[in-house]
Amino acid sequence: MSSSKNRFGLWTLSFLVVANMVGAGVFTTSGFTLAALGTPERVIAAWAVGGVIAICGAIAYGQLVRAMPESGGEYLFLSRAAHPLLGFVGGWVSLIAGFTGAIAFAATAFENYLVLPSWLPTDSVAIALVVAAGLLHGFGPRCGASLQNVAVVLKLSLLTVFVGLAVRTDFQGTPMESAGPFNLSAFAQQLVWISLSYSGFNAAVYVAGESVRRQIPKALLLGTAATTSLYLALNTVFVYGPPAASVAGQADVAAIAAESVGGTGLATFVRIIIAVALATSVSSLLMAGPRVATKMAEDGFLPRALKLKSGRPGYAVGALVIASVVIILVSELESLLGYLGVTLSVCAAMTVGCLFLPKLRGTPSSMIAPGLFVAATLTSATLLIYREPEQGFAVLLTFAVGAVAYWLTRTRR
Repeated sequence: MSSSKNRFGLWTLSFLVVANMVGAGVFTTSGFTLAALGTPERVIAAWAVGGVIAICGAIAYGQLVRAMPESGGEYLFLSRAAHPLLGFVGGWVSLIAGFTGAIAFAATAFENYLVLPSWLPTDSVAIALVVAAGLLHGFGPRCGASLQNVAVVLKLSLLTVFVGLAVRTDFQGTPMESAGPFNLSAFAQQLVWISLSYSGFNAAVYVAGESVRRQIPKALLLGTAATTSLYLALNTVFVYGPPAASVAGQADVAAIAAESVGGTGLATFVRIIIAVALATSVSSLLMAGPRVATKMAEDGFLPRALKLKSGRPGYAVGALVIASVVIILVSELESLLGYLGVTLSVCAAMTVGCLFLPKLRGTPSSMIAPGLFVAATLTSATLLIYREPEQGFAVLLTFAVGAVAYWLTRTRR
């Protein structure tokens, strides 16, 4: 066991949360949200609601990690508080959807935002980023964490400068020609998409066993609150800066908004910011994700080689790097965003639901935040599934495959 001197402290844990949260989603989602909801006010309202839900989730995960201060995330909480089957499925979802898919998506987006020479093979830069981050966190986890802290500070500084430059200009935004009436189902659908941008609010719990434990709940809340404030500021620029029609339905909303309020120079600056943000996102995911695999290996559900060795998750990081590279090479992840949002939302709601079990249930006042998180998350997911039934089928299939894998693994054990 590492000494308290070598454990992750408040700032490293807070930066881990921010790095997990601020990825591709905030720079791409609002164009589609504006097209679906019709007005900038509704877009900002959706991001604000998503932030409140994420803060409630951070409070709930803080309560969970106080009761079970070990690494492992959803796998640990569901296994210990509910049933090993639910824990295995939670770990399965975290590894497949929450980390492997997210790493591949962020790395691919990183490559797309760079201006690269034509002779470079497609996906080569994305793969190089994943491998480099894997080497840092697999064999030098403390060094990797320190470099990530510096990168997160740089990212936040650049984003703050961008917001400052944008608000000093006269916003040219014009309303949509026909917004239409408010549609609750469409709002819920966009909220699930937005939840992907907030999904890293629980990142610090994955390294709980290597952290100063009393700082984890503070880091969850601090990182989530800071990111929510940043998201609201950024999206105000994105949807009010340019004419609404120019960003509605567009994926590169950040670049469009930057060029509208500051010309090509600011647009280039924003591309650099986004590249830094995506690089730190890949780094943070490869810092947190392998801890799920190491915990499952300790419990015998994954090969023993994936366990921590001298405090280093080298083989677990390597496995996640290989899986992410495979997805980069064979998948178009944009089509999976709705699936990932629903799957991760349901898994998070299941995990927070453990706080309502007799062994973990607290005072009535302490259950307000967990209750709001579970109710809001399941409501938005249900409304989205009602609107797009195929998403519900995909979620059920994922959980069913996890259950079969658990049965096979248990039989082998």
